[in-house]
Amino acid sequence: MMTLEDFKAARSVLAGVINHTDLVHSAAFSKATGNNVYLKPENMQVTGAYKIRGAYYKISTLTEEQKAHGLVTASAGNHAQGVAYAARHAGVSATIVMPTTTPLVKVNNTKDLGAKVILHGETFDDAAQKAGELVEEQGLTYIPPFNDLDVATGQGTIAYEIFQSLPDVDVILVPIGGGGLAAGVATLAKLLKPQVTVLGVEPTGAASMKASIEAGHVVTLPKVETIADGVAVKTPGDLVFPYIQKNVDDILTIDDRELVDAFLDMMEKHKMIVENSGLLPIAALSHLDCRGKNVAAVLSGGNMDVITVASLVQHGLINRGRVFTFSVQLPDRPGELLRVAGIVARENGNIIKLEHNQFVNINRQSGVELRVTLEAFGHSHKASILQAMREAGYDAREVGTGDFYS
Repeated sequence: MMTLEDFKAARSVLAGVINHTDLVHSAAFSKATGNNVYLKPENMQVTGAYKIRGAYYKISTLTEEQKAHGLVTASAGNHAQGVAYAARHAGVSATIVMPTTTPLVKVNNTKDLGAKVILHGETFDDAAQKAGELVEEQGLTYIPPFNDLDVATGQGTIAYEIFQSLPDVDVILVPIGGGGLAAGVATLAKLLKPQVTVLGVEPTGAASMKASIEAGHVVTLPKVETIADGVAVKTPGDLVFPYIQKNVDDILTIDDRELVDAFLDMMEKHKMIVENSGLLPIAALSHLDCRGKNVAAVLSGGNMDVITVASLVQHGLINRGRVFTFSVQLPDRPGELLRVAGIVARENGNIIKLEHNQFVNINRQSGVELRVTLEAFGHSHKASILQAMREAGYDAREVGTGDFYS
């Protein structure tokens, strides 16, 4: 069981090891949702994610014999860094099996902490199977990423800090992958304040916990597909599942497209880098059916490689109509390109890239294609630019933007 005494023990072990990530009030999200929104920035935690809590506490409970065998785990990245960090402090070796799709920053950070990294499979479940084989072959001690009550207890210490900063919290939003974080936070939150509402948030493409709750037992999805790699789990933990059933009031599901918008919001409004799994609670804010409540959103991590960051920025701008591309057929004669540029300038658009294709037609006299990628202020501004082009006699049509920085 996870008891109040267990959580107190975990908090004592973690004191002086983890960062105390104070809640950050969000004026922007509060105004947008009608609630008083506070962010729990575990992206600023040691190793860049909450996972250090569970990994460190779990390793502290091992016997000397268990540690002497060496540690092994499977992880999409954040738990890997937590185990590597805690193993180094405990003076024991650690082997981490990570999916081949793991962002490079998480792989390199794990190696930098002294762990041996093995890349295997495309999903967490593939990596977990490999880790299990290493336990059998080499006698290593397995540190579960989520399906373990000690691990979940360590993660749950987040709730202590939420209540310390915001005693009258009404709603806690927490990401769900395998269920360790949500089980720990929800269980301690209910022990501290039974009337608090705890909502789990999953991506629609990997909603294994929601499917399990609806079925009444743990189920395995045939596949998972989401940009939130940290919660891309086919099968949630059976040991933590009863705690989710008892203490999580509901589970919301979020489309990946909403995570892209949430990433842009966090960068522009709070100057924070939050990874996709940690953005689930931010995206869920607009789905709450309450007003005037004190809401705490757990930002579970911030470990992202720069290529992913660039891609999310690009897609976020496209989603909001702040970058778009239109195609227009022009007569192949001097001055036409300048005329199009003049129309865009008068409408206060900012051209990023021009592509002039003279070979779209066999007969160049019948027209050439011009593709214009530009910055706008949003969808209404985009519409006004396209309308101005049409009023000038051009059949301007929006097309896919692609990589507008290339």
